[in-house]
Amino acid sequence: MRLSKYFGPSTLVAAAFIGPGTVTTCTIAGVKSGYGLLWAMVFSIVATLILQEMSARLGWVTRKGLGEAINSTFTSGLTRIIVFFVIIGAIVIGNAAYEAGNLSGGILGLELLFKPARYWPVLIGGLAFILLLLGNYKLIEKVLVTLVITMTVCFLMTAVLVQPDLTAILQGFVPDLKDMDVLLVLGLIGTTVVPYNLFLHASTISKKWSAESDIADIRLENRVSIIMGGLISMLIIITAAATRGQADAVGNASDLAKQLEPLFGSAAPILMGIGLLAAGLSSGLTAPLAAAWAAKGLFGWKEDEKDIKFRAVWMTILVIGIIVTLTGANMILIIRFAQITNAILLPCIAGFLLYLVNQQKLMQAYSNGLLQNILAGLIIIITIFLSLNSFNKLFGFF
Repeated sequence: MRLSKYFGPSTLVAAAFIGPGTVTTCTIAGVKSGYGLLWAMVFSIVATLILQEMSARLGWVTRKGLGEAINSTFTSGLTRIIVFFVIIGAIVIGNAAYEAGNLSGGILGLELLFKPARYWPVLIGGLAFILLLLGNYKLIEKVLVTLVITMTVCFLMTAVLVQPDLTAILQGFVPDLKDMDVLLVLGLIGTTVVPYNLFLHASTISKKWSAESDIADIRLENRVSIIMGGLISMLIIITAAATRGQADAVGNASDLAKQLEPLFGSAAPILMGIGLLAAGLSSGLTAPLAAAWAAKGLFGWKEDEKDIKFRAVWMTILVIGIIVTLTGANMILIIRFAQITNAILLPCIAGFLLYLVNQQKLMQAYSNGLLQNILAGLIIIITIFLSLNSFNKLFGFF
């Protein structure tokens, strides 16, 4: 059995959502709600499996990215204008918010390793800019992802060491809708079901899987990678919940490191700092590129990452992220806002994906079945309901 069979485009998806947003949001979930929101993480994992399978299937059948598929489906008229306006708005807003969260995570890491400084956003943003401009980011990203994986192993070891309450963990998989923290649930969804990953997955699927590949193998790879990523998120919630007595709130980088203290003691801030810096920088490279790939597909630009239009997109996303982090806003709040924004925008991107995978002319024999449509539709409806609920709680619209 070849292990490489289970690692590919889906692994990139899993690595992309295991970033500083996941560490921060899952830590907050564990500290504030104990094990009570594990059910929300299960929903997020299931939603990711369903939507990313649709994205992968679209890329495999059409040999195109999601952006290219939208471009070739909506060819003219008012519908094309509306679709492009909505998609571009979602890409710019969602990726810019996510990029601000990524850079904030990297900055939190630097603050743990050194000390707070006003120039950290410029330093980490400038490093990401140089790596993207030179195009030598892939090797660096592999090193950073390795560091992130190392940190997740540490969470596993800590989860075993702190001996969490297994009964409470099982109870956490049962939804408690009455006392549900809607914004926190949206944050968990937004940090796992990342809209730009739907573009990323469809665009990269052909790099490993040929047109003659077996769809069952693609689906298996999708399940293995995403379930592994989801388990890591659960481990973070569990370790934060088990050590929640050490911090009753998460307001800064030091609070994030407390859950690793049972295993690493005084070295916990150093380890968490390295992990957050690695996760922030690696995700900080992916988000701007994903936005540029999406725009390239939508507008049919040539396959050249050095093209000025392609570079202009990722530069715009990166600069917005740097500006937001320079405002002096609380980094934890920026990260939370980014995850909630992603969850709110998710139904928009998922809706277009659902429409495309139901087009038999495009998907041939691999269009969605009834069960796939029901499950995807439920995900979109539930996310919209949670978004409206959050607006109602914040602004009293209803």
